[in-house]
Parts: sequence; structure tokens; C-alpha cells
Amino acid sequence: MPLREATRAWFLISLQTFGGPAGQIAVMQRTLVDERRWIGERRFLHALSYCMLLPGPEAQQLAVYTGWLLNGWAGGLIAGVLFVLPGVVAMLALSWAYVAHGDTAVVTGLFLGLAPAVVAIVVQAVVRIGRRALTHPALVLLAVIAFLTLAVLGIPFPVVVLGAGVAGWLLGRSWPGITQPPVVRDDAQTVAPLVPDDALHRAAPTARRNLTILGAGLALWVAPVAMAFVLAGGERSVFTDQGTFFGGMALVTFGGAYAVLSYVAQATVGTFGWLSASEMVRGLALAETTPGPLIMVVQFVAFLGAYRNPGDLDPLLAGLLGSLLTVWVTFVPSFVFIFLGAPYVERLRGNRALQSALTGVTAAIVGVIANLALYFAEHTLFSRTSTADWGPLGLELPVWSAYVWEAWLIAALAGILVFAARWSVLRTLGVCALVGIVLSSLT
Repeated sequence: MPLREATRAWFLISLQTFGGPAGQIAVMQRTLVDERRWIGERRFLHALSYCMLLPGPEAQQLAVYTGWLLNGWAGGLIAGVLFVLPGVVAMLALSWAYVAHGDTAVVTGLFLGLAPAVVAIVVQAVVRIGRRALTHPALVLLAVIAFLTLAVLGIPFPVVVLGAGVAGWLLGRSWPGITQPPVVRDDAQTVAPLVPDDALHRAAPTARRNLTILGAGLALWVAPVAMAFVLAGGERSVFTDQGTFFGGMALVTFGGAYAVLSYVAQATVGTFGWLSASEMVRGLALAETTPGPLIMVVQFVAFLGAYRNPGDLDPLLAGLLGSLLTVWVTFVPSFVFIFLGAPYVERLRGNRALQSALTGVTAAIVGVIANLALYFAEHTLFSRTSTADWGPLGLELPVWSAYVWEAWLIAALAGILVFAARWSVLRTLGVCALVGIVLSSLT
């Protein structure tokens, strides 16, 4: 595949990556599998299975993996960078607009409409993933356990994901039929894909190759954080906090953005105080309206955190630096994971143990996203919450008298649009934003 032609295709794909990971994966499948026939469907789904097991945005990692299959290292780098570049530019512009004009009536009304719509969209994600992933009562139970351990017990997110992978592996050993994926067959009458399903990639995993990738990747990953630490005189700053926190987050973001956002929200709102819970929901609303992975919401979080804690820098410059630093430490590990692991995964196609672990993780992710929906609903539909403690158990509950009727109305409208009318995410957000502006002008 000529690299120039592949680059042009990845650029066009990057402009269509709206609607979260499901929409992004659908765009790649339609373009690469169905239309251009560059890769077979079974090969595409096998790559997706590996990316879903990794921490980080699976759609962006799938782009890196597919680019690597087509054009090697250069193809993977180009595909991965182009996949996030439009979203980075868009989120920078929106973050600046928020801090510069966030107190105007129009912007206030805009977020009044967007935030409740996000609640309905996250609930839709729970339903969609649940229908695909929870194909057996045991998997439903696994999703419920994941939800309760996060919402009530406060078990750390990485522990939940690890436990789900072990549970899936055990289920696969005891009841293999539960965790076996459906057989996907390419239509025999269609054109054969450029990368056949059964061909083995030529890259061989060697110790020298692995050490080179690990060394170069680690150096590139930590270099900006180390530079921020040195420039701060060896002292802690908002940039070192953001670099270490979001860099660590990049290693535990299993299941995509929705799955990790409750963890991010709790830390950035409660621990660091970079923004409020309602602003976290607004950030996700902005990420929903821009191309690229939904994890780009962390760029908005970092911009606000650095803007409000600039030190000796100009606030806008601090916000820009914090935003770009966060994007760097969030996405560099994704390239390392793919370049390091892809040759091994190519030799694991059809491995039942791997597929079983993936099934367990995917089932638990349904519960994790349900916990995120609960968190967003509490902080969007109500102006106050309280914490109920029962010994080691604890649960954040809304103050029912503090309901926000405008948010309830718009959330109900968004639910009708996405579930009954089956509108797209962008169309739903657009209508809800207009309704929010109208209601804000009337109250």
C-alpha cells in the first residue's frame, strides 16, 4: 500500500471520527474493510480484540495497529497521529472559548443543554455495549458486580478490570461456549482483502526490537514531565501533577474513555481541585462534539487546571502547555503498546484464553460505564449531593429537593431522541444545546 495513499485515507477518516469509539470503529471498518478492502474483517476484529484488552483509547490504538499492518512503523505513526490531531486542535479552541467566554448567557445556556444530553448518551452506551457483551447470565452478574464494587465499595478501577479478566478466563475454562465470539465470514464474492485474514505479519518479536521500543517509548513518554520538573526547580507544579497523574491514567484506562472517566473525575475534582463536577460533564459534552477519542476530555481538564494554577506563566500559555503535555502522556503509551505487542498478537489469532479474558473485561466495562452514568446524572440533574455511609460501604446520593428541572427536561428530550428517534449523537447534542440556550434566556 503506497504510504501517500494510506495517509490520505487516514486523514479523511480522522475528519469523520465523531460519536465515540463505536462510531470511530464503524468508520474504519466501513472505509478499510468494506470499501477499500485493505484488510479482512476477521483480521480487523482480531486487532480490535487486542486493542480492547489494552489500557487507552481502543479506536486510536486500532488505527495504529491497522496502519502498522499496512505500512509498518511509519504507517502506524501516521494513522495514530492523524486520528487525534483534529480533536486536539478543536479541544484547544473550545477550552480557550470556555475560559474566555464561559460566563456569557449563550455559553451558559449551551452547557445547560449539553450536560443533560451527555447523561442520555452515556446511558445509550451502557445499553449498546450491554446488548453486545452480556450474552449470558454469568456475564450479566459480572457487570453488576463491577458496578457495585465501584459505586458502593469504592474498589480501585484497575483492580476491577484485572478481576474481570481473571473471571472471564475462568468462565472460558469452565463454560467455553460463553466466551466464544461469533464466526465472521467474508463474502466469497467480494474482492480479496489486501491483508488476508490468514497471512502472518513479517515482523518478528525479538529481544532487541522489544528493548528498543521500550527504551525509546519510555524516554519520549517521561521527557516532557522531567523537563517540567527541572524547570520548576525540582519542586512540584501543576504540570508535574498533570504529567504524572494522566501518565499513570494512560496505563489503567481499560475499556475506553467512559470506563475511566469516573476515576478521572474523582481525582481531578476531589483530589486536585482543577475543576468542578459540573465542569467535568461539560468537558465530556465538548469531547462528544469534536472528532477523535472521547478521552480528549482530559485535555479540557488539564487546560482548566493549568489555567487556574499558572504559577509565573500567563494563564493561557499555562493552559496550552498543560493541555499539550496531557495529550502527550496520554497517547504515547498507545503507540508503545501496539508496536511492542502487535507481532505477538499476530501469532495469537484464535487464542481462546485471550478471548475469554477479553469477554470478562468487556462485561465488567458495562458496569463501569453504568457507574459513570450514575455519577454524571447525580451531578447534572441535581445541584447538591450527599454521602451515605454504612460502615465500610458508602454511596453518593442526590439531594432530591435540589433537582434542576431544566436539566431533567433536556435529559428526557435527549433520551427520546437517541432511543426512540434513533438520532445521531451530534444531532441530539445540537438540538439539546439550542433548547438549553432558549431555556437559559427565559429564566
